[in-house]
Amino acid sequence: MSEIIDLIKWLDNCPAGKKGWREFEDLCVDILKFLFVPPLVEPKIQSRTYSGINRRDAVFPNRNFEQTKGWGLLLRELNARMVLFEFKNYDLTEIGKEEVIQTDNYLTEPMGRLGIMVCNKLPNNTAHIQRNTLYSRNRKVIIFMTKAHLKEMLLIKERGEDPCDLIIDLVEEFYLQHE
Repeated sequence: MSEIIDLIKWLDNCPAGKKGWREFEDLCVDILKFLFVPPLVEPKIQSRTYSGINRRDAVFPNRNFEQTKGWGLLLRELNARMVLFEFKNYDLTEIGKEEVIQTDNYLTEPMGRLGIMVCNKLPNNTAHIQRNTLYSRNRKVIIFMTKAHLKEMLLIKERGEDPCDLIIDLVEEFYLQHE
């Protein structure tokens, strides 16, 4: 329990913007590993494509082929073989359309169609419109997860429940709002 409290305090005290971008990334990776490894595999951090053009913040391999819930469901439904997490710790700059396009570029066929943007604040309206457009064109789902979601998942885990349920809730919420 004290580990969860420590992670929440660290999250609350992480500075926004350039000053805290590395701390935010490291903290998010630590939280996600605490929440999801296992059943996911240790993440690949700052993995690059062969050409070096694309660099993904964190990718968690998903080998839950036999499971019918949680990550197994996301693997079947969205081909989420490699679960992509991108971290956005912006201060004054808005999280917008360009950040969604960047995340979309990382979602190649072998990766799957699920990307999760972990943000210190909600993205703007153009980001929401862009992710709807991407879903309409390519059936890619990009979820916006905030610090509040991370805290909620930590508390879910503390109760002995599956924090992946919140991700499934966010996917279903996205499906309901999509137009």
